[in-house]
Amino acid sequence: MISSASTSAAAARKKPKSDLRSPQESKWRSGAQQRIYGRRLLEALRATRGGGAGGTPPAGPRAIKDAADSALALTARGQTRWSRSLLFGRCRRRKVLLKSGGKIRRRRPPRPTRKFVSEAAIEPQPPVLKGKKVRDRLRVLSRLVPGCRKLSAPTLLEETADYVAALEMQVKTMRALADALSAAALSSPAGESAPAVES
Repeated sequence: MISSASTSAAAARKKPKSDLRSPQESKWRSGAQQRIYGRRLLEALRATRGGGAGGTPPAGPRAIKDAADSALALTARGQTRWSRSLLFGRCRRRKVLLKSGGKIRRRRPPRPTRKFVSEAAIEPQPPVLKGKKVRDRLRVLSRLVPGCRKLSAPTLLEETADYVAALEMQVKTMRALADALSAAALSSPAGESAPAVES
């Protein structure tokens, strides 16, 4: 009896750990989502290089970052504020967005600014968010996550968690792509160009 009770108590303590990740974070850790992003990343990089035409200079670091972020936002399908900000915020990315493919869900109409202000004034804030230091950190965080300024604290934290999980997947995919390109370059004979990486 004692051993069974202790076992059940230990299982009860361990059970909540599996629910710590939100559905958005778990989505970015799935293999299918990583494959979708890898395919769109390759398409965006090819579009950045002008379709691989001869004499085209290699894309710079900024162009590669823009292509990677655009592919990431397309993979998110515009379901979050940060992805919509990456998709529509900069006109210089439009050429890459049009060529990299993907479907974007219809954007919901934004809520009036007055409603956000009134809700922030009426909604009671928990004591932990009343400190000036915490408010300053939230303000800095809202500037780091695209499209997340002037959000309430709970919404900002949700967007941040999803954005961080997406960035982790982005780094993992780009590292795997770089390793594959390096291996292809080393295995190819001298004087021959490395074969194109297929998604």
